[in-house]
Amino acid sequence: MAVETKITADMTINDVIKKYPATIGVFNKFRLDSCCGGAQTLEKSAAEAGVSIKELLASLNASAS
Repeated sequence: MAVETKITADMTINDVIKKYPATIGVFNKFRLDSCCGGAQTLEKSAAEAGVSIKELLASLNASAS
């Protein structure tokens, strides 16, 4: 069964954590910080951290389900 996409690249880290608190562990795993970069989109945060946006979104959506 495919994971439903709830979280998209244009959402901010803070929005995702607020709506899906279970995703905090995923952000920690990818070393993305909600404190300093929380207002940035996932796409921008991932690019700056050298993280694959595809992998990040897959992990976040799996965690949010």
